[in-house]
Amino acid sequence: MKAAIVRAPGGPEVLELVDLPVPEASVGEVLIRVGAFGLNRSELFTRQGHSPNVRFPRVLGIEATGTVVSAPGGEFELGQTVATVMGGMGRDFDGGYSEYVKVPVRQVQALRTDLPWEKLGALPEMLQTAWGSLSVSLRLQAGDRLLIRGGTTSVGLAAASIARSLGATVYATTRRADREGLLRAHGAHHVLVDDGSIASRLREVCPEGVDKVLELVGTTTLVDSLACAAQHGVVCMAGMVGDRWTFDQFEPMAAIPTSVALTTYSGGVEEFMQMPLQQLVDDVQAGTLPVRIGRTFRLAEIEEAHRCMETNQAGGKIVILP
Repeated sequence: MKAAIVRAPGGPEVLELVDLPVPEASVGEVLIRVGAFGLNRSELFTRQGHSPNVRFPRVLGIEATGTVVSAPGGEFELGQTVATVMGGMGRDFDGGYSEYVKVPVRQVQALRTDLPWEKLGALPEMLQTAWGSLSVSLRLQAGDRLLIRGGTTSVGLAAASIARSLGATVYATTRRADREGLLRAHGAHHVLVDDGSIASRLREVCPEGVDKVLELVGTTTLVDSLACAAQHGVVCMAGMVGDRWTFDQFEPMAAIPTSVALTTYSGGVEEFMQMPLQQLVDDVQAGTLPVRIGRTFRLAEIEEAHRCMETNQAGGKIVILP
């Protein structure tokens, strides 16, 4: 099989297309022929050498969709459409950047759908992060005022659609004013152009602050996002498109307003298996949950795809078709 392997950390050029043996699944495992997979920012960090427990060489990729080739334990039918995410994929063991991937059965969901691979492949990790952040960490309810920081990311657009369907009032940010229409088409009621400091402008349209904040930019805007929250509000950091996980200096007593809660969402296997992925896929297929695909690439173009992700040129989720 063809696979994209990283032998040592570095730029996009370290992604090397090679021939590897097709894995053999044992009881408790599933072998999947990969139909499509989405690219994720965490894979960029791993490729750069910022995932401390990852040993190289490694086939990256924290998600995949495809069809079952082998399930020795009988948990799935051959040819069944499935999705898998996380659980050590692309970190502890070889992941989805390949034509076949072997994963533990405990992290696979079966799906019934007619969606084409280029759309289905975009969904698992994107919807898991959007739905999980809103439902698990923020416990979003009808009537809540939600701010999505990093609204034009693929997760941000999905979160806006989900939040609006739940009855929330959605505020979303973008660095580009010409993307206001895109945000409104995905469910945003209010759009703010983000220059890194929006708290005072948000208070002009929402004087008390928002009830919930989904922070997708990361530590570069987190302190400002905390200042956007109302009393007893909750801020969830679930992304880092600003390319920084850590603070150089962080003073919690000064950064976190009184009564505001700060949490995270990383979305492991347990959360993935509990999420209503089939329902969300049905909503995408019905057109009630709009999903924006940025660009699609072949596996042989994985270096170019990573450059596209690194320079934020996709305009939506990047999907690879092996």
